[in-house]
Amino acid sequence: MRALLLLGLGLLASASAFVEVNSDYHKDIGIPAAAKIKENEERLMAETARGGRVVGGAIAPVNAHPYFAGLLISLVGQSGNSVCGSSLLSSNRLVTAAHCWRDRSNQAWQFLVILGSNNLFFGGTRIATSNVIMHPQYVPSTLHNDIAMILLPSSVWFTGSIQPVSLPSGWDLWDQFVGNWAVAAGFGRTSDQQLAASQIVSHVSLQVISTSVCQNSFLGGIVIPSTLCTSGIGGVGICGGDSGGPLVVNRNGVPTLIGVSSFVAITGCQLGYPSGFARVTSFMSFIQQYM
Repeated sequence: MRALLLLGLGLLASASAFVEVNSDYHKDIGIPAAAKIKENEERLMAETARGGRVVGGAIAPVNAHPYFAGLLISLVGQSGNSVCGSSLLSSNRLVTAAHCWRDRSNQAWQFLVILGSNNLFFGGTRIATSNVIMHPQYVPSTLHNDIAMILLPSSVWFTGSIQPVSLPSGWDLWDQFVGNWAVAAGFGRTSDQQLAASQIVSHVSLQVISTSVCQNSFLGGIVIPSTLCTSGIGGVGICGGDSGGPLVVNRNGVPTLIGVSSFVAITGCQLGYPSGFARVTSFMSFIQQYM
């Protein structure tokens, strides 16, 4: 997740060339990211036991995003895990990106859902499930309709660090949110130079742009009306490892989910291209069908 903010962010994309997105998420991003997160978490635990600390680092409070859930993903035919994010909607329902369950080359067989923790491999409430329902019109090659529901086998207790996020209602159901500032959270990289994902959840404020502006950046009809995009000007946005995580606006103090992290430019996260999300208001019928 990139968080370099510059003054005077505009609504126009800074990149003029068309770029592709990566549809082989697990092989190229998720599996290496999960391995690096595990390595970093084990190192941090060892440093903490010795009285050390991360130089220049700051760990966000566990309850900063109580609706965020990490996903430790087991894949068919793969010995390593992959990583995504998700959002808690109720005591036993979450929403994530469909490509976290199946991308162009890999199929998951289990999600380990981690709630109430900023770490992926340690702590929190951890519930395994294989009950994941992808949108029936999901297309792995284009990431169209990139949304899926996660059904837990048991309910979680709500605490200060585990709380559901609200879904859009009222006038928000027709809002395009253009110009609104929203917060994305996830385990994604904080820069293109970072080798893999962060060992803790990070977040960034992003400004929503119009679909037409976003379409000027991506090849192959990737951006459709059910895609929500945020400006990448200033090197901000989601990055490798953030997939499936939330994009949330504040409505009178209530965090409201408007996007599910879906894609970034294959060329890199800090080049000024927009970030792409599944637009939650476009998928309310699908979501509510499984609530």
